[in-house]
Amino acid sequence: MIVEKYAVGQSARRVEDPRLLQGLGRYSDDVNLARQAYAVVVRSPHAHARLGAIDASAASKASGVLAVLTGADLAADKVGDLPSDGGRKRRDGSAAFATPRPALARGRVRHVGDPVALIVAESVEQALDAVDLLKIDYAPLPAIASAADALRAGAPAVWDEAADNVAFVWESGNRDAVAHAFEGAAHVTRLDFVVTRVAAAPMEPRAAVGEFDRRTGRYTLHTGIQGPHLLRTLLAERVFKVPQSHLRVITGEVGGSFGMRSGLYPEHALVLWAAKRLGRPVKWTSDRREGFLSDEHGRDNLSKAELALDRDGKFLALRVAIGLNIGAYLTPRSAGPGTNNTGGLAGMYTTPAIHVETTGIFSNTTVTGPYRGAGRPEATYAIERVIDVAAHELSIDPLELRRRNLIPSSAMPFKTGLVFTYDCGDFAKGMDMALAGADATGFEQRRAEARQRGLLRGIGIANPIEVAGGPYTAMNPDTAELRVNPDGSVSLFAGTTSMGQGNETAFVQIVCDALGVPGERIQVFAGDTDDLGAGRGNGGSGALTVGGSAVTRAAEKVIERGRRIAARLLEAAYEDVQLRDGKFSVAGTDKGVTWATVARTAYVPRQLPQGMEPGFSETAAFTPPAVTFPNGSHVCEVEIEPDTGTVRIVRYTVVDDVGRMVNPMLVKGQIHGGIVQGLGQGLFEDLTYDNATGQLLAGSFMDYAMPRADDVPSFEVDAHEVPTKVNPLGAKGVGEAGTVGALPALVNAVNDALAPLGIRHLDMPVTPERVWNAIQGAKKS
Repeated sequence: MIVEKYAVGQSARRVEDPRLLQGLGRYSDDVNLARQAYAVVVRSPHAHARLGAIDASAASKASGVLAVLTGADLAADKVGDLPSDGGRKRRDGSAAFATPRPALARGRVRHVGDPVALIVAESVEQALDAVDLLKIDYAPLPAIASAADALRAGAPAVWDEAADNVAFVWESGNRDAVAHAFEGAAHVTRLDFVVTRVAAAPMEPRAAVGEFDRRTGRYTLHTGIQGPHLLRTLLAERVFKVPQSHLRVITGEVGGSFGMRSGLYPEHALVLWAAKRLGRPVKWTSDRREGFLSDEHGRDNLSKAELALDRDGKFLALRVAIGLNIGAYLTPRSAGPGTNNTGGLAGMYTTPAIHVETTGIFSNTTVTGPYRGAGRPEATYAIERVIDVAAHELSIDPLELRRRNLIPSSAMPFKTGLVFTYDCGDFAKGMDMALAGADATGFEQRRAEARQRGLLRGIGIANPIEVAGGPYTAMNPDTAELRVNPDGSVSLFAGTTSMGQGNETAFVQIVCDALGVPGERIQVFAGDTDDLGAGRGNGGSGALTVGGSAVTRAAEKVIERGRRIAARLLEAAYEDVQLRDGKFSVAGTDKGVTWATVARTAYVPRQLPQGMEPGFSETAAFTPPAVTFPNGSHVCEVEIEPDTGTVRIVRYTVVDDVGRMVNPMLVKGQIHGGIVQGLGQGLFEDLTYDNATGQLLAGSFMDYAMPRADDVPSFEVDAHEVPTKVNPLGAKGVGEAGTVGALPALVNAVNDALAPLGIRHLDMPVTPERVWNAIQGAKKS
């Protein structure tokens, strides 16, 4: 039966796929409106420069050009700046400098790609031709690209108001307790490491189409965004100073985001502003090269981890210092990856005292923000790498060292040494399952066999834990409206948007399972701020745990309403009526009425219970009382060719606890994708800049290596479900789980392979050149 096919817990095929595979999806660039004009953003070629006069006379007269707009025009129209993060502090406790960021730069540009002008024309080609006619006066200034260079004495200041290039300093944990533990430790392991800068590089480049209705004074923006309602709020209140009712955001299909589409970009404001000035829709679409310059980058940490242990290898304390390169501007998303999720430094371990300090650092680079995991992979990398290094220093098997410090399931709920209290989990069981699946006991035999073939073989493990689906202020709550139509079909309006991960399928399963309505009679609508007054959007692995819980609550309310209508029709007590398999019936009898009959009746006033208004629609909101803690165990096995430095992943096993799985196939898909992104960064992804000029050196797929199918093996994925009580679904979230574990598992495996040569630590990415150089250096020492 279709009802069974779409039941919660079943690996149902994605309902989105038929239209997407036939090319019938509607992505941002597919939106084309009547009388639409086309915009091109003119961007700074300098990483740092004073911005003088802009002579637009020739460009304005070019064929097809409708407008050439600059920062001066933006200021004249009183269009507000993009928001900064005003809540951060410097080391002395003073407020961090809230960087002004107009949608078009004025006075100074601070990174290659900073927007300086907008050209709107009848076609993209005409707008691009006009770019060459624009004369812009730049006075280049010294630039810095790396966090390390930015902190050196005498380094050029990105902002005069922050002469030391320190944007903010944030700390958490018990500094004194950690210091005391280190004083009495039998052994201390210290590790300096780098987490590289990466590009999100989604399948669909960013795009935006802006409209302005002069009759109503209303703006409409079509764009792919994780949180349409949050974007509406920012545009209405901070940029255009209009009521939220005067601004609509519509998100259709989105070909990936990974955190990059989580906030307000200059182009969102520019197309709406230009549309109002011109009286016609304006469209902007990024190409790949532009995306590398203008899309928010991810990661870019320069960090130190210190682990204190006693004589028995028990963890006493952990201290971590993070240097976070936030780029040229302090945005509301800059600090998050280095502050919000650092509780993950505790990992699955009983470490009693932890302290972390994060320093946000300005540089003349594109701003950084959330990227799949948003601090969780960085935190897991810190604890899991330092454990491996400590194990080698102490001549203890890395698996044994982890076992000595794992939090037992009997200790749940467990208050960690940093921020989090884990509500549930069986970490030892998950680790044992992963090691069994990876045949860890047979590894040494495989290592010996590889040695006979002239190869170095290594195994690495990581036990990641992440935080997901919490009561974040900016994302509270999520909502859903379930509308039962007179024919019994169902329209679901969800406050959760989809970035391609299969939300539509999961929501259909939840509704189908609750109501017994066939899946093909359920339609899901999402991404339009006019459909619901509020919505959480998508982010933090909370689409299902929070959004799905709102859908569950709405379904429960619909069932209650249906039971009351059915009780009237059956002349029975409401308490005796139940819904099962799409039919309302009286418990203990064969009396019943179909779902379709109740749906029709809901719209006939005279047949309804006294006081009930016609209709069959319910809205629900869900605010999670706490976060969830997805966790797992990743085991990676690699072989290295010493003569070339080539790393080949030969085996990858993962066991994840994501709580109750609504759709195991979707879970596996998310884990597969997450692992590949983590492995891609560990193997070769590195968004590099020239430190002297601030020029982006990896600005296209010719220079920025993306993982391909032949770079990874088939993954062995298993699940160990430990449902949470934080939400009605018992789900913990899965969107970022694969990435969080993949990065440290891979680098641990590579370093394990290199350890016999005396190599202590090799930073990511483990490119052939870097690995080869490390091997040659070890031979000389």
